[in-house]
Amino acid sequence: MRKSILLLIIMLAITQPMYGVRIKDLVEIQGVRKNKLIGYGLIVGLTGTGDKAGSEFTLRSMANMLRNMDIVVDPNLLKVKNVAAVMITASLPPFAKSGQYIDCTVSSIGDATSLLGGTLISTPLYGPDGKVYAMAQGPLSVGGFSVAGDTGTGVTKNIPTVGRIPRGALVERSIEFGLGSRLSLIMNNPDFTTAHRLAGAINTYLGKDLAFAMDISTIEVDVPDEYRDRIVDFVALIERVDVLPDTKAKVVVNEKTGTVVMGANVRISTVAIAHGNLSIRITEEPQVSQPPPFSRGTTVITPRTGVIAEEGGRRLMVLPSGTTISELVSALNAIGITPRDLITILQAIKQAGALHAALEVI
Repeated sequence: MRKSILLLIIMLAITQPMYGVRIKDLVEIQGVRKNKLIGYGLIVGLTGTGDKAGSEFTLRSMANMLRNMDIVVDPNLLKVKNVAAVMITASLPPFAKSGQYIDCTVSSIGDATSLLGGTLISTPLYGPDGKVYAMAQGPLSVGGFSVAGDTGTGVTKNIPTVGRIPRGALVERSIEFGLGSRLSLIMNNPDFTTAHRLAGAINTYLGKDLAFAMDISTIEVDVPDEYRDRIVDFVALIERVDVLPDTKAKVVVNEKTGTVVMGANVRISTVAIAHGNLSIRITEEPQVSQPPPFSRGTTVITPRTGVIAEEGGRRLMVLPSGTTISELVSALNAIGITPRDLITILQAIKQAGALHAALEVI
């Protein structure tokens, strides 16, 4: 068990004034999102670290690729140690246009040991609708390596079977987004109070009642007539509006690492806390029994065991009603508790019904 446990207590805006957050950091615009692309291809040019001879799908893929080039070869005669079958994934940004380049990630799906030094052959990337949206090709950038000897021993750094191709996929098909005359703002953290404040902040900033909260996570904003042909300008206008988000009182505990994170809204009713630790220390010191000179006795070593038991932290602490998280932490530090003790005390306070916050254990 680790000798020391990390204690991390984040107190949000306890004594400092609260500052607003940009709407841009609180919401996403419905319809403006990335689209996931996927494809299957082959990596060539490896130095004997490709798929093994038993990789049937790699052999058939090579045979099909050569057949498309008017070269007919029996798959059973092919060697694949310099070739690896891979899956290619990429994210198509919103409003991406044909001719732009995007990054792609290449991952081995066979038993190749390393993709270092390989080159991806031209591979189509498909969207969820089955259409080709990009073509990927190029040399891989791998942030690891794997070296093995004939006896099976070797050295591996990072993950050599996954690599990236910066700007390795060329966009072939554009995706058009129609924002229309009404914007739907989707909140990242749904909350009734924050949704109400967000709609009110937009209306105050624009001087018109154009925004209203549809539900706990959706704010509808009507685009003014003067911005119908300038949607980008209107979105940029409302994105910089500041809103003070509201948060639910919550305490998050990670018992594995001893980490405790508390929000500023956590409150505690009147409660008395008595916490003590029982420490038992066992010492063993050998004693030597030496016989007198010229006697026929023998030297004997006898163990001497000592047991010391100490109980600390006998003080009783009373927390008044309405105690803030800052006062709680200061009081608990005063009696010298450890992170593990803090977790136990918080669970006991919650069980007693005095902790007015959600206690989440991860």
